[in-house]
Amino acid sequence: MRLVPTKLIRPGIELAKPIYDAHGRILLQKNMQLTESMIDRLKNSGVTYVFTRDEDTEDIMVHPPIPDQQRVEAIQKIKETFRSLKFEDLTKNNYLLDKAAFKLDQLVKEIAKELSENEEVIHYLSDLLIIDDYVYTHSLNVSMYTLALAQELNLKNKDMEQLGLGAVLHDIGKIVIPEEVLNKPGKLTNMEFKIVQAHTEYGFDLLRKAHNIPLLVAHCAYQHHERLDGTGYPRGIKEDDIHPFARIIGVADVFDAVTSNRTYRDAMLPHEGLEILYGGAGTQFDIHLVEAFKKTIALYPNGLTVYLSDGREGVVARQNSQMFDRPVVRVLKENGSKVKPYDLDLTKVLDVLIVNTDQFITSR
Repeated sequence: MRLVPTKLIRPGIELAKPIYDAHGRILLQKNMQLTESMIDRLKNSGVTYVFTRDEDTEDIMVHPPIPDQQRVEAIQKIKETFRSLKFEDLTKNNYLLDKAAFKLDQLVKEIAKELSENEEVIHYLSDLLIIDDYVYTHSLNVSMYTLALAQELNLKNKDMEQLGLGAVLHDIGKIVIPEEVLNKPGKLTNMEFKIVQAHTEYGFDLLRKAHNIPLLVAHCAYQHHERLDGTGYPRGIKEDDIHPFARIIGVADVFDAVTSNRTYRDAMLPHEGLEILYGGAGTQFDIHLVEAFKKTIALYPNGLTVYLSDGREGVVARQNSQMFDRPVVRVLKENGSKVKPYDLDLTKVLDVLIVNTDQFITSR
């Protein structure tokens, strides 16, 4: 299968994976041939990439960190849980928060189990769904990235569970933010930005008052936007004053934010998202966390079209666990001319580099 930007899709292309709508229902079935109207709908709905089928890449597989249907159900569970709290006076009813936390704690345990049984790195998550509410998908993605990083760091199971709960609840304070501000398609005003920033304090106030939610989970909501150099918010605290769990979630949060599709910009690819993290490594983020996080993701996901420095073009066929930026590429063209497909292991030809992807080509 191929991971193709919707900008490049043409009528007649066949889907390799289903597309779900914002309610978790299958919108477009696997093996369906796309029509012009279907393609327009995908573009207008903010779908950046889809997986497609063709003979040359039929054997290239992508194994999601958790099964697609389970992921869709998890997003719906988060959505229902957050919305059940949205219009309640939680300052007077801590029971509702505890009940919500119990549901999400069970979800975290299921995700952790799936990740521990799946030895593959996490491939591209900005596909599969037509999103109307970014917060819920973001909460799930951040919890998956956080748990994968926690496993790479060899954290204890109890710490992983609390960290995972902190990750899935890190944006709970956004239930207080007006939706017209939270989902504004354009640039926020200074006042609107301050309103959004307040979600960290709202989240902390909500979670710390719950009877059965560990206080450090509340601190994850409070501190995940703090940065090592003091440039974060809400308090501008530095280094060891930031809880280690919040520093871990901060890495996952930024990565998912820049690699997710939004109404005002297209999603970055994983290698571009990692460049953002490395740009802040040592100043905003712990270097060792960024290095560890790199080992949990596919920088160039399977199915992605790549352009090599020697004029060859192809599709990423599989990953190399020891050299994450040098996958195996299914070569389909040489200097613009089609060739019989063959696999090129970039760890064996160190003078050949990936220089472009379809995302770069279509954005120029």
